Amino acid sequence: MSRIRATAVGAVTASLALAATACGGGSSTGGGSNDSPKTLTYWASNQGASIQVDKKVLQPELDKFEKKTGIKVKLEVVPWSDLLNRIMAATTSGQGPDVLNIGNTWSASLQATGALLPWDAKQFDKIGGKDRFVSSALGSAGPEGKDPAAVPLYSMSYALYYNKKMFKDAGISKPPTTWDEVVADGKKISKNGKWGLGAEGSNLSNNIHQIFVMAKQRGADWFTADGKPDFTSDGAVAAVKQYVDLMAKDKIIAPGNAEYAQNQSLSDFSKGKTAMVLWQAAASTFKSQGMSEDDYGVVPAPVQSGAPGTGNQVNSMVAGINIAVFKNTKNADGATKFVKFMTSDEESKLLNKTYGSIPPVKAAQNDPAFESATTGVLKDTLAKSAAPLPQVAEESQFETAVGTAVKELFADAANGKAVTTESVKAALTKAQQSMPNK
Repeated sequence: MSRIRATAVGAVTASLALAATACGGGSSTGGGSNDSPKTLTYWASNQGASIQVDKKVLQPELDKFEKKTGIKVKLEVVPWSDLLNRIMAATTSGQGPDVLNIGNTWSASLQATGALLPWDAKQFDKIGGKDRFVSSALGSAGPEGKDPAAVPLYSMSYALYYNKKMFKDAGISKPPTTWDEVVADGKKISKNGKWGLGAEGSNLSNNIHQIFVMAKQRGADWFTADGKPDFTSDGAVAAVKQYVDLMAKDKIIAPGNAEYAQNQSLSDFSKGKTAMVLWQAAASTFKSQGMSEDDYGVVPAPVQSGAPGTGNQVNSMVAGINIAVFKNTKNADGATKFVKFMTSDEESKLLNKTYGSIPPVKAAQNDPAFESATTGVLKDTLAKSAAPLPQVAEESQFETAVGTAVKELFADAANGKAVTTESVKAALTKAQQSMPNK
């Protein structure tokens, strides 16, 4: 969910050089140096409330795979704050894992590096065929017309989670469906140390997810039809200002949220400090933090007016995690078997049920668990009112450049500095100028 890139998709930066150093020069962590056909390295993204939670979830499944195939999987759960940096460093050094999770919004950017194994029809046949997967999930696995470089693993959408008791105490009888209602409800709640809405102001990808949707609701995109950055349109500027104004003008987001980058807003929600949070598949995190499902409700994320639907009524990006194989793995057969195992009907049901996400595998969606009040909202949103982020090679630079601009605007808001249309446009102009020339 964040960060920085490499020569294949942009200029090398000091941050990337540091990330490459942190990845190591390549002993046991690199797929390219793994000579054992009976061992795989796997970088998993942090899906649960903590890295330790993910290890507890995944290790029994990896043990099951080893018992079935004789192939041992060495697991590393990588926090979102490091994941893209680590992956991009691996693509330039050639020292990556055998198998890795990627945020689906990065698919086109990582595909452009050429470092990931393409999933053509023959490769898909090895895991049961392409038609096993939901089309919207495949649509976020790379640019249209090209073989994807990853396979859908977990599907998610954003929803609005709200604290039932805090709403009742504030005299609010029903959850909001529009942004105006979010602001109105948030103002009734934001007093005496309580806040209406949580945000992750320093989480670059989360910033992008929110403003992408708000711009879509105004009919604005972040790239032109021929793939050029278009960050300063009226709709894009208005979207960023509306989002930052939730703290700057409406004052329903705590100023401290400007520094949040890794699930702190979920913790505040679980503790009853914040009444609402926009998140993708948060149920498992709330449960691990001691919150009962009876304590909160889940409704579709807000739109500008009316109800979520097609066109400008988009209320979520198509969120999700894809699983990929590093092209220079010395165990391509074992890595493919592992992807087949992780995306099997049984594992897709089990893992998505555990994480509160939606299986991108069609057959796995038949489980009643995915028709609950919580997951039903996510499933319905993915089917009716979610849109994929731009599938362009520069998408990861977009997340860094514009996500950082929003982060800096949140910092201004937290420090009492005015956030104006002019200052937003200036920040987005700077972000656009930092993009690589095509």
